Amino acid sequence: MPVEQLEHFTVRCTDVDATRDFYANMLGLTVGPRPDFPFKGHWLYCGGSPVVHLVDKAESDIRDGARSGADTGALDHVAFRGVDIEATRATLRAANIAFRETGVPGGRLRQIFVPDPDGVLVELNFRTS
Repeated sequence: MPVEQLEHFTVRCTDVDATRDFYANMLGLTVGPRPDFPFKGHWLYCGGSPVVHLVDKAESDIRDGARSGADTGALDHVAFRGVDIEATRATLRAANIAFRETGVPGGRLRQIFVPDPDGVLVELNFRTS
């Protein structure tokens, strides 16, 4: 039973609007339509797909009861393909957001690692020629 593609990931946010702004302003995702759920949140789109779902942590704690305190496991980071590494560096620096940059052995990929406001590590991959 193979899967076809990644649909989305969800972040339980301490400040859902600040996290929305990070993904929109720093990564260029687009805030878009979201079903009328009875709790605060946002959906952010990449290439027409709602890939990042944000939910208010306090509201989800109440809604989900005992499950809300569960550890979600060993997720290390989420990766996106970046478009313009120079513009990305400039945007992050202008917002005073610390990031780490590395290269992949072989020299054909540069990576920027930056945490979102809730501590989820975001990897941005930039292919080089």
